[in-house]
Amino acid sequence: MSTAPAVPWRRPAPTAGQRRADAWIALAVTVLALFDLALARSIGAFPFGSPPTLPEQVWWSLAVTAPLAWRRRWPVVTTVVISVAFIAGQVRSVPLTQLPSGALFAALYTLGAWGPDRRMAGRVRVGVIVAMFAWLGLSLALRMDQLSAAPFTGAVGPVPPVLAAIIDGVLFNLIFFGFAYYFGELSWLAARREHELRTQAEELRRSRAEAAERAVMGERVRIARELHDVVAHHVSVMGVQAAACRRVLDRDRDKARAALAAIEQTARTAVDELRRMLGVLRDRGGTEAARSTAAGVEQVAELVENAREAGLTATVGVYGDPVPLPRSVSQAAYRIVQEAVTNTVKHAGATVLDVRIRYLAREIEVDVSDDGRPTKPPGGGGLGLIGMRERVAVHDGVLEVGPRPDGGFRVRARIPLTREGAP
Repeated sequence: MSTAPAVPWRRPAPTAGQRRADAWIALAVTVLALFDLALARSIGAFPFGSPPTLPEQVWWSLAVTAPLAWRRRWPVVTTVVISVAFIAGQVRSVPLTQLPSGALFAALYTLGAWGPDRRMAGRVRVGVIVAMFAWLGLSLALRMDQLSAAPFTGAVGPVPPVLAAIIDGVLFNLIFFGFAYYFGELSWLAARREHELRTQAEELRRSRAEAAERAVMGERVRIARELHDVVAHHVSVMGVQAAACRRVLDRDRDKARAALAAIEQTARTAVDELRRMLGVLRDRGGTEAARSTAAGVEQVAELVENAREAGLTATVGVYGDPVPLPRSVSQAAYRIVQEAVTNTVKHAGATVLDVRIRYLAREIEVDVSDDGRPTKPPGGGGLGLIGMRERVAVHDGVLEVGPRPDGGFRVRARIPLTREGAP
């Protein structure tokens, strides 16, 4: 089975709130950068030489800081624009100090954290860092005469002053750009992990919902099967008894009263079973109670007695040494016999019913046969047959349903026993 290749994750675009936050941050940084420029002009701190006019200084300060307003919407363009403006401002000897350097750091960090194309984001960041170091080397080379002529009063370290100044500048820039690259990459990885956790949580939620839905459907099928077994059997017996009562009501009052008594008893039994099932449904923790009170193979004799009261010559036989059965196996055997007896009473037009229960070495077998003729073809789509097949399939058993060679109809099921229940 082939699977589609994994699609590289792309960080979602910034929300409207994040874009508004970027605009406010850019405005604040720009105002502080202009204030910083005013302080630098007041001190007379011009490390790159004679500065240009004031409007040009303001322009380059704005060019370095204002693009932060679009740093998460267009991180690549923002980083390139700020980098170019930063180098160009230094070329023009504009005193770009703390705030413009912070803007460059933020641009590189944002490109690492929000760049949609990871390959391009990496290349642009590396390209900007290389360009910055190239400009640093060029500016040091151009100012080497000034550095050599500087007095460096108070220099007492083991490293020559000019070399120390160069190493200090390179080390600072290494830390500056390294942190910008590292923390941007770390932020992107954190966002991807958060997305993966949300995706896994959503998949888990869907799986749990599907499992709950399957459990509900399974419970509905089980309830439908139980209702069919209980109601169909008892109502069928009541219908047969009512028909017998109607036929003999005028001729034999004693038989009519017996038939009515049988109807009454069957109705009470049906109501009791329905109440039991409704009680289980009301009780969320009633699974064990249902298993403990459900009818089992030991009540098969009652089914045969009901068939006798319906006018059939019914017999029941138990063969082999009875052993304790798992409750689910005992209930399944009982329901299969119940459905077979119900079909005989309702549809077969039979006069003889024979029920046999055999305890074999590794399985229990229930065999229900009659001398009638079914009104439905074997393997039909009736709910009773479906229920029998489901019950047998749950226990990995075998079900045989069909006419007998010498006439009549047979239902035979073999259900394997567990090692604990096997003799």
